This record gives sequence, C-alpha cells and structure tokens, in this order.
Amino acid sequence: MYRVARFYKVSEAQFEEGWQDTFGQAADAGVYEKLKLPERATAGSAGYDFFSPLTFSLAPGETIKIPTGVRAEICEGWVLQCYPRSGLGFKYRLQLNNTVGIIDSDYFYSDNEGHIFAKITNDSKDGKTLTVEAGQGFMQGIFVPFGITEDDNVTAVRNGGFGSTTK
Repeated sequence: MYRVARFYKVSEAQFEEGWQDTFGQAADAGVYEKLKLPERATAGSAGYDFFSPLTFSLAPGETIKIPTGVRAEICEGWVLQCYPRSGLGFKYRLQLNNTVGIIDSDYFYSDNEGHIFAKITNDSKDGKTLTVEAGQGFMQGIFVPFGITEDDNVTAVRNGGFGSTTK
C-alpha cells in the first residue's frame, strides 16, 4: 500500500466560518475540539470514515450540508473520492448530492484551507428517517491514483473552494 496523504483539522477560525455559513450561527462550545480525523475501521478497509461533528436527523428527501472540519494533504497524482458509508447508502439510500465527492491534491492550498464539506440527502423510498450522532461515521473517502493525457500542459493554480476551477 502507498502512503499518499495526511488528514488535518482546518483552523478553528476556518471551521467556525464554514459552520456559520452552513447553519447561520456559531458552533456550540467544544465542537471543534471534538472533531475526529478520518480513519479506517480495519486494516483491510479501503475507506477512511469521516465522522459527523453534530447530531442530525434527515427524513426522506431532506438534505444537510456538513462542514467536516477536515482537510487532506494529498500527493500529486492522487485524488480523494468521497462516498456515503456503505451501510447508510444501503439502508437509507444516503446520497452525496454530487454523487461522488472529488478532493484534488491542490485543494489543500485553497483560501478555505481545503475544508471538506459534505452535502448529503436521505433518498429513502421506504419512509425511513436517518439519524446520525455526533462522532458517528457518515461518509468514507478512498484515495485513488489518476492519470493525465500525454499532451496535457495545464499550469493553472487553484485558489478557491468548490467549483473554483470553472470560474
């Protein structure tokens, strides 16, 4: 196995900015300190579980945007792909709104410190309400290598968050 990345917390100020932008109020005291960096559950796990910084419930059709407080320093030539945790996808049809979250290696250096957000929807067709407790895994990230074309000559540098490369 290759060691291609390292997770960090974003600064407390960046986390608070993301929280206020998402929820319109300051995070409760102690939320930042309790943030947990993603980790694998077993030695054979491909995915790194991301843990929710808050308790939330989603009825079928409801959506929430979650500031994870996490950033990933990734080696060039690798990408972090994010998916719902398998069990939540199976039981609740939990969906990432962009289907697969793609975290590029240069996102780490963005103005927002590479803060990873997840926007998820309970797409249950069975009327099931999903509840995730603070500290529970809800999303998983997998590091994958990628290639580029032989005639690629991109030199642009990222400086922004979600959607910044198409502005």
